[in-house]
Amino acid sequence: MSELEVRGLRKRYGGREVVAGIDLTLQPGICFGLLGPNGAGKTTTLRLCLGLTDPDGGEITMLGHRIPEQARTARARIGVVPQMDNLDPDFTVRENLVVYGRYFGCTKADIERRLPSLLEFAGLSARADAKIQTLSGGMKRRLTLARALVNNPDLIFLDEPTTGLDPQARHLIWERLRRLLTQGKTILLTTHFMDEAERLCHELAILDRGRVIAHGAPRTLIERHIEPQVVEVYGDGAESWADARGSQLSERCEKSGETIFCYTANAQPIVRELDRQSALRYLHRPANLEDVFLKLTGRELRD
Repeated sequence: MSELEVRGLRKRYGGREVVAGIDLTLQPGICFGLLGPNGAGKTTTLRLCLGLTDPDGGEITMLGHRIPEQARTARARIGVVPQMDNLDPDFTVRENLVVYGRYFGCTKADIERRLPSLLEFAGLSARADAKIQTLSGGMKRRLTLARALVNNPDLIFLDEPTTGLDPQARHLIWERLRRLLTQGKTILLTTHFMDEAERLCHELAILDRGRVIAHGAPRTLIERHIEPQVVEVYGDGAESWADARGSQLSERCEKSGETIFCYTANAQPIVRELDRQSALRYLHRPANLEDVFLKLTGRELRD
């Protein structure tokens, strides 16, 4: 049985349909990514699945419970990490975990038994009695993640869990998430970091304007939607070079700001050509999920 099943989900605000017939299925033990530009409907979809917003149409079944009718029962087996940390600044690290556990009806004895493992998971065993204001951003984020596990949930919702963190903190969060997956937890992740989705997700859906426009494993989507090699070209004259030679040597060229992106199955002719152009710099790399995302959703800024 799937952990989460969504069929024909719809939600309208005013005259705009922000979720327009979404279908999703989360199998147990996987990390499922929900990607999309700002305003694509990701956060609204999460709120609908959690029963925090009533849908205008469609069906949601989570952990065998119908949502929103049985949302309260289902949420007892769910952990949620919101976009912004909402830890209680008046409590210590330990007290934040204890108080949150009591919301789920956990006894104090049960919470005390789980505290050492939760503090170890957060890397905060030595900071159990510290006030929240004394923690770094990465520590707060790890504590928020550990707090979401206080009820030993089967399904965990993560809404942009590493936004604002430095690379070291991001990598530590990724390691903790992989640990959860090895324990059989199921994760629904939203993120704007394509490398994060590519590293963590077994499966993902790309949303745009409330609809799923692509669905599959990250590597499958890259192979399906984009040429395998990319050459990024910079420097004075890059645009004129692309018009004269880049478009001839590659299957597709795109301009973004001062950069030319050349997409091709064979980058060697482009690289040889660029090695003779002293005024131009280039980066040759494999195609990635960000290339797919930008191709499908466009490069224009979304507000």
